[in-house]
Amino acid sequence: MNQLRVLIADDEPLARERLQRMIEGIEGYQVVAEAATGSEVLTAVAGHTPDVVLLDIRMPGGDGLDVAESLATQTDPPAIIFCTAYDEYAIRAFEVQAAAYLLKPVRQQALADALGRAERLNRAQLQALRARPDESHHLSVTSARGTELVDMTQVRYCEADQKYVTLHHDKGETLTDLSLKALEQRFPDQLLRIHRNTLVGTRYVRALERLDDGTCQLRLTDLTDTLPVSRRHVARVRQRLREL
Repeated sequence: MNQLRVLIADDEPLARERLQRMIEGIEGYQVVAEAATGSEVLTAVAGHTPDVVLLDIRMPGGDGLDVAESLATQTDPPAIIFCTAYDEYAIRAFEVQAAAYLLKPVRQQALADALGRAERLNRAQLQALRARPDESHHLSVTSARGTELVDMTQVRYCEADQKYVTLHHDKGETLTDLSLKALEQRFPDQLLRIHRNTLVGTRYVRALERLDDGTCQLRLTDLTDTLPVSRRHVARVRQRLREL
């Protein structure tokens, strides 16, 4: 039986050691790495590909919630179990799809139950990955309507409004809580930033136009309205147009 790979992330060495000892007493799990800061977590995940991350919330170098949001943008993210002394972050923790939220001092049975939930989540993820279309240009979005799979090659533009982003695509509109930065990093071939609040689908870019007042706007295929291009992004847009 394959063991699930676990990463322990906590800035306190004694807390990491305690979790390590508890996991050693739970069959089916193996600690493959430890991390003490948010940046170390991201590095360790990239290097060790854990199935589960036991994550503290208050850590130097990026708090656990920000780290979890970053990991959630990966193609096959690890399951997250928060282990923290603070109960006020529980709602946000589950907004980033945490498998469990454990309060310190963590008890072994509670940890075992949480790891079991994470294992079931990982199996469901694997089945979904096998069944879904080409992940390199698809985004799974969960909303009140259920789970929607968006083909990012059909997205004309993405527009940020406060904490949400609207994807305007061939089939209508889809709302996501992923940031423009996360979308831009995940789909660099499909999306191009033209403004701090806007990404456009590269396949729909038609022309860059300069207005009399010196500002620029972008014209997209099958879209009547033009989109403003900020001065800081004009050079990059021109370069990308030459590459298309």
